Amino acid sequence: MLRTTIGATTLALFLTGAAWAQDQSIIVQSTTSTANSGLYDYLLPIFQDKTGIQVNVVAVGTGQAIKNAENCDGDVLLVHAKAAEEAFVAAGFGTERTDLMFNDFVIVGPDADPAGVGGMDDVQGALTQIAEKAALFASRGDDSGTHKKEVSLWSDSGVDPTAASGDWYRETGSGMGATLNAGIGMGAYVMTDRATWISFENKQDYAIQVQGDEDMFNQYGVIPVNPEKCPEVNVDDAQTFADWLLSGEGQDAIANFKVADQQLFFPNAPEN
Repeated sequence: MLRTTIGATTLALFLTGAAWAQDQSIIVQSTTSTANSGLYDYLLPIFQDKTGIQVNVVAVGTGQAIKNAENCDGDVLLVHAKAAEEAFVAAGFGTERTDLMFNDFVIVGPDADPAGVGGMDDVQGALTQIAEKAALFASRGDDSGTHKKEVSLWSDSGVDPTAASGDWYRETGSGMGATLNAGIGMGAYVMTDRATWISFENKQDYAIQVQGDEDMFNQYGVIPVNPEKCPEVNVDDAQTFADWLLSGEGQDAIANFKVADQQLFFPNAPEN
């Protein structure tokens, strides 16, 4: 009888431990550029080996990632649209937003360069020239962080490209990789984050035509989801992941990630 009792107790403890182990996972709602570049494939095994926490990434446009997090379909938000991120926190959906890393946006186009923007570092001037020449431009049109930035840059240039929607301005409603493929297929200019471009394999006769304007700065932030809005959030493991990314070890790991010997993301978390 005693043996049966001990066996049942041991089984109960084993099952409790197994359930705890299964709970050692989080969902990160993320922008596509961090996933498509291969950053997570590099970072997450390092983090999991250190902590035992499994990170599952949902890679969508920033707008959709924020909506998903607002619907409590994630534990951490990692995107690149600072104003939208700050609004997310202000509405109570995130506990705190912190700068994580940066790179920049570029405009790529065919070697033929029909708008004559090659070598320009004035993005508003380049966009104005593209519009004046009615040169094809492929936009994500998906409310992603890249699309939000593109819309802002068009606005700063004084051009409303949507007036030419379906003409020289083509909105794909797709992610960055699909938009690059579509743009290259039609010979259109495309604005992309540099990390995705470096990692992109179907470049054909395309090259970076516009770069170097400080307005093309691309900041990423990390935000744990607020348990007051989402009671089922895995608070501890989400905070552990955010803290690791912002730590010296995490920042070094981000800096060490390279493709074709090129650093894709530059850590800039506040000093601890």
